[in-house]
Amino acid sequence: MPSNGIPDLHEVVEQALDLHAGHKIQPLLLEPARRRLVIASGNALPTGRILFHDEDALFCDEGQYEANLARHADVDSAVVISASGSKHAPIIIQDLIAAGMRPYLITCREDSPAAALLPRERRLVTASMKEPITYNTSTYLGMILAKTREDPAAIKRRLRDDVLPRIPDFTRYQAFYIMVSPGFEFEIPMFLTKFDELFGGRLNGRCYTTAQTLHAKTVVPWDKELFIGLGVQNEDFGSERVNIPMFKNAGHAEMVATGYYVIGHIQAQNPPWFKEHAEEYARIQPALFEKLEHPPRST
Repeated sequence: MPSNGIPDLHEVVEQALDLHAGHKIQPLLLEPARRRLVIASGNALPTGRILFHDEDALFCDEGQYEANLARHADVDSAVVISASGSKHAPIIIQDLIAAGMRPYLITCREDSPAAALLPRERRLVTASMKEPITYNTSTYLGMILAKTREDPAAIKRRLRDDVLPRIPDFTRYQAFYIMVSPGFEFEIPMFLTKFDELFGGRLNGRCYTTAQTLHAKTVVPWDKELFIGLGVQNEDFGSERVNIPMFKNAGHAEMVATGYYVIGHIQAQNPPWFKEHAEEYARIQPALFEKLEHPPRST
């Protein structure tokens, strides 16, 4: 950990698993719906796909929910997923209420602006801890655990006992290709987002399922690209490979934790690009949201 106190992502993964292992995780219980609209942004959106993958639900971000409501008359339930319960979430909740709906909010803040707009029975609050900006590990991991009912303590033991010994020297590579089994497509944008946030353009990150990999993703070889198999045994793709074990019946929480854990070790072995700029970005981000939502009028 550097002098500014910002931990690496893999450290936060372990802390988040400890947090969720230390209390009883309540299941996510919602009223049945004919067609549910799930609204989220960033990594909350793939989290929503994990939570409601077994329903005939619609998924969209904050720029698409009004069009989806207008287009799909059979939508009779709406869920907003927002770890902070701020930013766009209160506006979306207000719009849904004005449209005659009784939305749910899945959040980590009982006292958030969005939560204040809803009665207690429409708020589903999961535990979280303070993290560096954008990490959002305990937040979405807690929501996923509430759905999958996996054992966070067992996941942490797996990371310590089976994953950590297989962490290679990542500094030999400038690109990383994460391979997952079909069925874990929801995690792909989550991992790509972490590459964007932690490395910007400094390191290249790709992620596909084994089935998607068959479709010309490896036409151009490079010995500076490491192929990382998460729960898959890759013996065919890439000249540089490492395969990371997972439980035989691994669920989505384990996949998220394992992927973040590996990416966190890539972060730890490289220069502290994220840590050097995270505090300044946290300072200016509110103004960026304000500018986007209330652009100055042209003269």
